[in-house]
Amino acid sequence: MNTTNPLAPLAASLALAASLALASLAALAACAGAPVSVEPVPAALDPGRSVRALATVSATGVQIYECRGASGSSAPAWAFVAPEAQLFDARGHSIGSHGAGPYWMGLDGSRVVGSVRARADAPAGGAIPWLLLSTQSTGAPGVLSAVSFIQRVNTEGGLAPSKGCDAASIGRLTRVGYRANYRLFVPA
Repeated sequence: MNTTNPLAPLAASLALAASLALASLAALAACAGAPVSVEPVPAALDPGRSVRALATVSATGVQIYECRGASGSSAPAWAFVAPEAQLFDARGHSIGSHGAGPYWMGLDGSRVVGSVRARADAPAGGAIPWLLLSTQSTGAPGVLSAVSFIQRVNTEGGLAPSKGCDAASIGRLTRVGYRANYRLFVPA
């Protein structure tokens, strides 16, 4: 008589997936002790008392711009298209990606999409603005599922070029390097 449970491999796979998700959450939560920011965060970017900080992750990547023709009599100008970056924990390990939407996606498939709620000029010259974004989960359950707000702070670089967009270059894309910290908040 065969007493092997045919569902045992599935149960083992589910247990492994749950363990990996918990390990990812623990690693992300460990980042919460990392330095939050170099500069004080402006009050306009405060997500409120209904949330608590989960973690701070760093991003390294590019801001993508397209040279677009202007309406009316103004000259062509660089227009923001999308970010494209990798996300890292405090130890420098890749934990996910950031892209058009904008979205933040964990290696576990969890994903949130953000909407800008407030912005503030970056203290560092030549850097993209700091932001407060509200988020909505659009991916699998996991590390990022509960994130409800994200602050983009400590930005370096990423601004659109000041030159190189004219009638002859309409449609051309350019990728400008940037770095930032993203502070992730979950309901309190």
